[in-house]
Amino acid sequence: MKRNEQDSILKEQIEYYEARATEYDEWFLRRGRYDHGSKLKKLWFSEVEQVKAELKKFNPKGKVLEIACGTGWWTEQLVKYAEHITAVDAASEVLILNKKKNGQEKVNYIKADLFNWNPQDKYDVIFFSFWLSHVPPDKFEQFWLLVQKALRPQGRVFFIDSLKSEGPEKTYTINNPVNPTSLRKLNDGRTFTVIKVFYRPEKLTQDLKQLGWYFKVKNTTNYFLYGFGSLRKQNRL
Repeated sequence: MKRNEQDSILKEQIEYYEARATEYDEWFLRRGRYDHGSKLKKLWFSEVEQVKAELKKFNPKGKVLEIACGTGWWTEQLVKYAEHITAVDAASEVLILNKKKNGQEKVNYIKADLFNWNPQDKYDVIFFSFWLSHVPPDKFEQFWLLVQKALRPQGRVFFIDSLKSEGPEKTYTINNPVNPTSLRKLNDGRTFTVIKVFYRPEKLTQDLKQLGWYFKVKNTTNYFLYGFGSLRKQNRL
């Protein structure tokens, strides 16, 4: 993918999440066009609970940085464990919704383009959900250098992402190393192109190992990829 084309898609990706902010919860709650019947809805929420249990076991305590915090479904979980959270997102509309859900007593909100953001602090835990798949492959190493810069010595990382395309609403996904993009449609019919890379646990574990990270990457049966780890030079899990 050419640099100008990628920059254009990344700009469109931010515009998409700005426009989708009020619809995002429909996806997470399996409502409207994301409701594929009670059986699949029950399966979705059972796997959400599975990932929540893994996050609880991980115990994201201390000072936490949440990258691409979105409308706050996972911020809500982090608040249970963290002393303080810095929640960063490029879309102002999702930050507004997140703030309504989780308040500002334990959360500080920052609007920033994550590909041009320079963290000014160090954190005990860095968390991101459904973000890594939106990082272009040629910015993968750059992103993990950002994580390393923001992480305290002995700090830990936990992430959640999509295991694979979910079905009808994402049938336009093109997943290949040259052009890993997905065409997304809003309720009003508008379409946006975003970066979307679907990782396999084994491959992602090896990719991170090459960058000096020690991670355990797992998946639920149908919907979620998740991982937790730290730098190899630090204490292993």
